Amino acid sequence: MLRSPLTLAALATAAVPHFRPVTVQGTSTAQDDRFQVAYLTTADGAEWVVRAGRSTAAGAQMEQSDGLLRLLATRVPFAVPRIEGVATSDDGTVVSVQTRLPGNPLVWRELQPGSAMARSVGQALAAVHDTDPRAVEEAGLPTYDADAYRARRLATLDRAAATGHVPSGLLSRWERALEEIALWKFATCTVHGPLEGSHVLVDGGKVVAMTGWEQAGVSDPAADFAVLSVLAEPAAFDTVLEAYAGARHDSIDPHLERRVHLAAELQRVNALMDAVTSNDSDLIARRTAALSRLDEAMRDDDSLLPPAPGRRKLPDLAAQEPIPEVDPADIEVLEFQDAGSEDETVEIPVSPRERAAAEDAPADQTATEKTATDAAPADDVVEEPEPSSYPIDEDQEATEKATTDDADRG
Repeated sequence: MLRSPLTLAALATAAVPHFRPVTVQGTSTAQDDRFQVAYLTTADGAEWVVRAGRSTAAGAQMEQSDGLLRLLATRVPFAVPRIEGVATSDDGTVVSVQTRLPGNPLVWRELQPGSAMARSVGQALAAVHDTDPRAVEEAGLPTYDADAYRARRLATLDRAAATGHVPSGLLSRWERALEEIALWKFATCTVHGPLEGSHVLVDGGKVVAMTGWEQAGVSDPAADFAVLSVLAEPAAFDTVLEAYAGARHDSIDPHLERRVHLAAELQRVNALMDAVTSNDSDLIARRTAALSRLDEAMRDDDSLLPPAPGRRKLPDLAAQEPIPEVDPADIEVLEFQDAGSEDETVEIPVSPRERAAAEDAPADQTATEKTATDAAPADDVVEEPEPSSYPIDEDQEATEKATTDDADRG
């Protein structure tokens, strides 16, 4: 149920004691918006934002995000909202009063490829994802690892399939992606939640503030890129992703972009479930029709799945131009011509010591050494003759004989 701006101003005074608004300005609210927003100005000239949850779940998330916002204020390089007070109306509507942040909302469709703005968005998301997950745990917000997050996605898909409004082709496509283990090997991190252009406030070509933290938690970083990947130009999205990868402290996993596209498609499932919960038949019909159009567009598309390892696409030989035949008459025969170069033998240099020894040695000794060298084995090792083969001096032979005779006589 939508409330008038004056009603929101009255609820704001209940949320913040001594709050005295002097002007109030309402904003347009789409049928599927989760919050109604109004801007207030107090007597001291300060500007404020009043946010009213349009469902019990949205209001509870807004209250729970207050603890995280206080921790994020000193951890990210841009401003985040500061909740000054929260009030709950008689019908259970939760209203919060927050400081109005500087900057103007960004429109994803207007994001230019290669622009400083696109790079700033990537760097801002990198700062969010590099925030210590313990801050989220301390705030009591949901925390998932990769397997738990994948199981949660599968459970949501099962509930959507039970409604009968999701085409079987899409169910099969998403189930295959969710069951592909390779896609889900990544480290979860602190995330903002599906980031819309209105959540990003910019000034001077850079991000100066970020709002809408009600769906923050620790989960898949791909969730923050889902809306951006659908609404922004592909080249602009590539600029954001490139700047993001360069600014992250940790390297991004290779299947991030595939999960981004999966998350963007599953956003339609979440929208359908919101319509079913609200029991709005017109909204259910519109979102069912959107799923049918997506089913037609994604037929025979397997871009969500990683390529099979070791498999490559062979070229289509039929589509290639035929190779013309070669006529032997077109081949010129060249006669072989000897270059006529003389035999060039490279001599191994001899050291001065070896040269001097060769000059002093007798001719017959030199010839003997040469012969021994030529007869040496291939490993250049020359075997010495056995001791018995050495020539014996005649005097030495006589001495040895006399010694032997004396020994016999004794």
